[in-house]
Amino acid sequence: MEIKMPKMKGGKDEKGNKKELKKMTTIQLVSNIATALLIFLLLTSLYSYISERAKKPANIPVSEAAQLVQDGKVKKISVVGEELKITLTDDTERTSKKEKESAVSETLSRYGVTSEKLSKVEVSISDDRGVSFWLLNILPFLIPVLFIVFFFWFLSRQVKGAGMQAFTFGQSKARVIDPLDLNQKVTFKDVAGVKEAKEELREIVDFLKNPKKFLDIGARIPKGVLLMGAPGTGKTLLARAVAGEAAVPFFYLSGSEFVEMFVGVGASRVRDLFMMAKKAAPAIVFVDEIDAVGRVRGTGVGGGNDEREQTLNQILVEMDGFEPTEKVIVMAATNRPDVLDPALLRPGRFDRRVILDLPDRDEREEILKIHSLKKPLTEDVNLRVIAERTPGFSGADLFSLMNEGAILAAREIRKKVSQYDLIRSIEKVMMGPERKSHLLSIKEKEITAYHEAGHALLASVLPYADPVHKVSIVARGRAGGYTLKLPIEERKLQSKKEFLDDIVVSLGGYVAEETVFGDLTTGPSNDLQVATALARDMVTKYGMSEKMGPVALEGSGGRVLFGTGVSDHGYSEVVSAKIDEEVSKIMNDSMKKAQAEIKTHRKILDAIAKELVSVETIEREEFEKILVANGIMPKKGEGIDIVS
Repeated sequence: MEIKMPKMKGGKDEKGNKKELKKMTTIQLVSNIATALLIFLLLTSLYSYISERAKKPANIPVSEAAQLVQDGKVKKISVVGEELKITLTDDTERTSKKEKESAVSETLSRYGVTSEKLSKVEVSISDDRGVSFWLLNILPFLIPVLFIVFFFWFLSRQVKGAGMQAFTFGQSKARVIDPLDLNQKVTFKDVAGVKEAKEELREIVDFLKNPKKFLDIGARIPKGVLLMGAPGTGKTLLARAVAGEAAVPFFYLSGSEFVEMFVGVGASRVRDLFMMAKKAAPAIVFVDEIDAVGRVRGTGVGGGNDEREQTLNQILVEMDGFEPTEKVIVMAATNRPDVLDPALLRPGRFDRRVILDLPDRDEREEILKIHSLKKPLTEDVNLRVIAERTPGFSGADLFSLMNEGAILAAREIRKKVSQYDLIRSIEKVMMGPERKSHLLSIKEKEITAYHEAGHALLASVLPYADPVHKVSIVARGRAGGYTLKLPIEERKLQSKKEFLDDIVVSLGGYVAEETVFGDLTTGPSNDLQVATALARDMVTKYGMSEKMGPVALEGSGGRVLFGTGVSDHGYSEVVSAKIDEEVSKIMNDSMKKAQAEIKTHRKILDAIAKELVSVETIEREEFEKILVANGIMPKKGEGIDIVS
């Protein structure tokens, strides 16, 4: 269960925040004092109980001690000063006292003890002025005193720590990577791909190393650098590489670390962060996920005293406060640049924007080489092939791929990673591990086989669909089966015809189930979601609808362009109805096309499904043999796409 503390609003400043902190500190201090007192009372009670229960020797008069010696009942007498410790023959102990300044023998003889009887008793004399004597006598009193001293020392530390916490609450929590720390140092050699981004950032490195040549000619290096790209493309790694190349301190923190339950704390931490960076200049300040505090202001959420807005205002002020000679570069990263406040992006702030795209085939091979440096590989490993089969993978995905390959090899008790391990890890990263315990009934297995055969058949007969690489009805991740497709060539742009064929292929499983069994299952649910979303994007984002024309009604992230509120669509209900009509028309036309193709090639559909029921997985070579046997020439391609 997660408990969120409410933000304190209504005009409280930092002084009010300190009062709240002081109140919380006092409550904590009282709690600590009560706990310590309770422990002290328990220990005191325990000590008293043990002391009372301890058996003490009985104290007897010296006359009685003399009579015991005379009767031969005493085995040993220990003399410590004036005290006599008497051990009887039955090993019981008694205590007594002798006369002052007289020997024990003299004292006992006065009470009628003969020399003969006394000679049979072992007499030992100890010095009563030694350290051990005083320690044994003082220790029962010294222990409680020491405990009380420790108790007050503990309380003083609590008070000091609470007071220091109150004063340091507004300080920055940035982690600092020292340029001399070789274990954490990252350079451009450790970052593969993103060639354009590295070239753009070399100017920043050059400025931090040699600022004089820029300042002499009157040039001003950008104060802020915004790294934009999809998750896993290496934004944080690239920022660390800039600091490593320039050999300057690297201050790292996340945008969410500025925001606390107290209003004004984020702004205070921003001031403290920039003060630290200026003292350590030349330095780099890196704010990861800056959209946590840098969203567009004035949305009406949180009011004018919103903590996030105050923090953003302070960041803007601090960046404006840089002098031209101050060698502090502010770097930030986000995968949602569309939600950032325009004031952050104006010239003089984050005016240098570096875009990090997903790596292409050559860049993926370079990234795989870096991640394979510390992994022993067999001779059959070909990273070029792995790079060709992973289009759309980010740097983080490729790292996970190599790591999963090593885990598979270690699980099978092998010392080196093979090509087969890496091939298997591609599917594991994309869809998850195989669910071998997910057993299907004969009927479910047949339905799944026809479902995947429908995808594979349409991908093979449609001219703008990607060729099939693998078909399987083995459950993996959340998918009951899957069809892997291979794009003929890696592309950045996609045409309308390719989109339409992709929608038809997505509907292949739906149409196959309906055609063969005359009924539908829940299996095509994800296919319908993907196909419908793609059809809506064609209408609202890409202008690929003849009826709607070249109009963009939504942003790249699904957010309405220039929308001012959560429920504001930015277009009328009439336009919304037209969008729904166009999406429905695209889906219905695609389904009719899928039905026609499956009806025409029903024989091939049955052949693929029968083979899937038999072997569960059909690789590329076997699948192409089935196509050739039924008069269809297979497409040749590389890479992977998924339809499940």
